[in-house]
Amino acid sequence: MIQDTTRIASGELSQLLGSRLCHDLVSPLGAIGNGVELLEMSPDFPGIDASPELKLIAESVSSARARIQIFRVAFGQVQGDQRMSHTGLAQLLDGFSAQGRMQVDLDAQGDFSRAELRMILLAMMCLETAMPWGGKVTILHGAAGWRLVAQADRTKADPSLWAWLGGDGRRSPLPSEVHFPLLAEALADGGRRAAWELDDKGAEIAF
Repeated sequence: MIQDTTRIASGELSQLLGSRLCHDLVSPLGAIGNGVELLEMSPDFPGIDASPELKLIAESVSSARARIQIFRVAFGQVQGDQRMSHTGLAQLLDGFSAQGRMQVDLDAQGDFSRAELRMILLAMMCLETAMPWGGKVTILHGAAGWRLVAQADRTKADPSLWAWLGGDGRRSPLPSEVHFPLLAEALADGGRRAAWELDDKGAEIAF
């Protein structure tokens, strides 16, 4: 006798996978960070806290931990009506500027659902893809919804990739571009549609 099995929707399965990967990566990164702190305090290695090598390790670990927190919200599972404060969102967005190439300003009040946060972070990744050389992003929230406005000295324009946001993807995304169809899926699940613009000096996503 063949037993019935419960099938998990592909979107939910990818979120479970994202949560699992983030969970497993947080612990070793935390251990490395703790090890760096112990080295800095140890009397056996005088002056090591000022060494460029240890500073590079500490900065890399901090950047990686911030990125994992972004991935956890953008790619992980959303349970119930989870919400995050303005301060929490601002801290997440700091992870995009950790490398020094991106400046992010947040103009929003209140607290926000995890579903909204997923859309914001995925949209930020789309803007990152368009601005690999850096730039500035202003995130605005009002009665009409969210608006992300990006400015840069130059952009990497790829309309066929951005067409995913309108539900009309014209080519398969690379692994480094998976946030485009994921944002389209998140918007569809939330009953929203995105409006977007892209030129040689910036980009904009609104929903």
